[in-house]
Amino acid sequence: MNFNKGEIICIDKPYRMSSFGALAHIRFLISKRMGVKRVKTGHAGTLDPLATGVLILCTGKATKRIDELQAHTKEYTATLQLGATTPSFDMEHTVDHTYPTAHITRELIEETLPKFVGEIQQVPPAYSACKINGDRAYKLMREGQDVPLKAKTLRVDEIEMTHFDEEAMQLSVRVVCGKGTYIRALARDIGEALGSGAYLTALRRTRVGDVRVEDCITLDDFPQWLAEQDIEENTEEN
Repeated sequence: MNFNKGEIICIDKPYRMSSFGALAHIRFLISKRMGVKRVKTGHAGTLDPLATGVLILCTGKATKRIDELQAHTKEYTATLQLGATTPSFDMEHTVDHTYPTAHITRELIEETLPKFVGEIQQVPPAYSACKINGDRAYKLMREGQDVPLKAKTLRVDEIEMTHFDEEAMQLSVRVVCGKGTYIRALARDIGEALGSGAYLTALRRTRVGDVRVEDCITLDDFPQWLAEQDIEENTEEN
């Protein structure tokens, strides 16, 4: 392996860790193993801290492939709590509104989900890394500023119900989608389409392109994996 010439590392990002936090941890371990100050490292697509799953990291010259890797189709599994919303559309914030759910049935869900397949318009979450005049939307929100985000055209290839608990009003789905899709915003929109509200209680990215979560290395296993690699002694960084 030559981390400066470029390697692609697939990580199963843990819960409550930012994508940058995972990247920084891996970069530190690689740099330490190589005996250098810092190995150039980037990630191909952010995962929210409350999400887990496939996070692709690129080192050295492989960082030039980030745009290509970000464009790959992604697959997620998600659990939605129906009947309520939060400002971030997930459990990062507490519930701000509740809505009726007595009318929601499995049949209504099965009729509603296909409306989100194909090209759709989606307004990104205000608590997101979207940029507004150079500032991150979530930063502006935390400062109490208005965040006017415009709808974007996205592609959803598949969405299917995998489980519905009618008593708890929890819906589990599998989603296959293109670049730029916010599953949190999809949860919001599904809730509205059901005549209620919804927010995410769990999100896992199970695939990016041909990389499945089963192929990924956990952060706990990474030190052992790294120790077993044959690393070329090359300090070139450009």
